[in-house]
Amino acid sequence: MKSLPSLKNLFYLVNLHQEQNFNRAAKVCFVSQSTLSSGIQNLEEQLGHQLIERDHKSFMFTAIGEEVVQRARKILTDVDDLVELVKNQGEPMTGDIRLGCIPTIAPFLLSRVIRQCQQSYPAMSLLLKEDTTERLLDALGKGELDLLILALPVDTSGYHSMKVGKDPFKMVIHKDLAGEIHQPIDYQALPDESIFLLQSEHCITGHAITACQLGDSAKVNPFAATSLHTLVQMVNSKLGTTFLPQMAIDAGILNDTDLVVMTPPGEAPYRDIGLVWRQTTSRILTFRTLGLMIQKLLTKEEQ
Repeated sequence: MKSLPSLKNLFYLVNLHQEQNFNRAAKVCFVSQSTLSSGIQNLEEQLGHQLIERDHKSFMFTAIGEEVVQRARKILTDVDDLVELVKNQGEPMTGDIRLGCIPTIAPFLLSRVIRQCQQSYPAMSLLLKEDTTERLLDALGKGELDLLILALPVDTSGYHSMKVGKDPFKMVIHKDLAGEIHQPIDYQALPDESIFLLQSEHCITGHAITACQLGDSAKVNPFAATSLHTLVQMVNSKLGTTFLPQMAIDAGILNDTDLVVMTPPGEAPYRDIGLVWRQTTSRILTFRTLGLMIQKLLTKEEQ
């Protein structure tokens, strides 16, 4: 049997690509810089191709090196999945789950998910990461996360997804301004730049625009907030109105404010809440069981 690259050296290569610095990569791998460098040189010798172009000050990955990194990530992820498959054989609701969640869901749902997991599956641990949809999907693809909770729809090509609930949007406005809003609500009657939304990298902005049919961009204020809590403070200062997910309202985001909730016109606008995981994972039963658990939590919320 021909000599195959070691997983250890592939691990070194992937982390060097991630860190773009030999010293930082060595610390991540818990080895010396010379050990990491020797491992990558050994990998190049085994493959018979240069993966990194070096000089005394810098380095860059070759074209084939970039391809090897992408293949190595998948190999390492598949090995992790294989280990988890064997370790959890017959006991799917055990072990660590690296769970990613977007900021417009995490503060309002994760605490309940963790409590329910602790009660129902005490042998399972959820390791949490909060970030934007784009970064979470990237981390999932690289094998750095196992499972995501996202607001759908988003492009999940290459992944499996499972819808676990609907989260309606509600319009909120200061109580002193509510009397100026005629029913049913007509967005065209609102002042220009009076609707405040999150920054574009937060998918809830696109979901709100689509779901609430906010077709007139002149009504949207150019200032974009960084969080739902910032939106609440701006609207509480009588600067305009915004749209919040029911999940956040139920969690008390409007407590200690003078804001009132109004139902947008037309068909009830909403976003779908879903789980996303890699197609190659060995823990489908685990993730679907978690999905059903979260589905029950969200169903209780609607009642």
